[in-house]
Amino acid sequence: MQELDSIDVQLLQCLQLDASLSNVALAEKVKVSAPTCLRRIKRLHDEGWIERQVAILNADKLGAALGHALSALVEVTLDQQGEEHLNAFEQRLHTEDAVQQCWRVSPGPDFVLVVQTADMPSYLALSQRLFTQAANVRNVKAFFSIKRAKFTTTWPLR
Repeated sequence: MQELDSIDVQLLQCLQLDASLSNVALAEKVKVSAPTCLRRIKRLHDEGWIERQVAILNADKLGAALGHALSALVEVTLDQQGEEHLNAFEQRLHTEDAVQQCWRVSPGPDFVLVVQTADMPSYLALSQRLFTQAANVRNVKAFFSIKRAKFTTTWPLR
């Protein structure tokens, strides 16, 4: 795997701000030829620097339109923290679309989850599926969002 040079960093910076730019527009922004730009972007994908390209949807509009209006940050502590127990819990989370993010953390709880559900009854149903005694969960602490003050997906590259 190659290291990143200044052109690569510029490309990544541009793409994380607007991945819908055409190859020609992107090449103009970083002052390289379109074929060079295309080749570099392909390499950045192939080497795993770019994980995927997605559209970021407006959470407020979606919440109003679809009823996904309850956001929660949930701390989860397992009863047993062996690697097999941690991995098993992570696998359970992969089956739940409402769990948008899962972070294994230390110190403190074992996991921090970002959860999006339609309402409190939906959250209760999710919590009963995920946090039962059979799931090896000792403690759950949920924080419910009243306002998203900041959200970004960009890394500070400059």
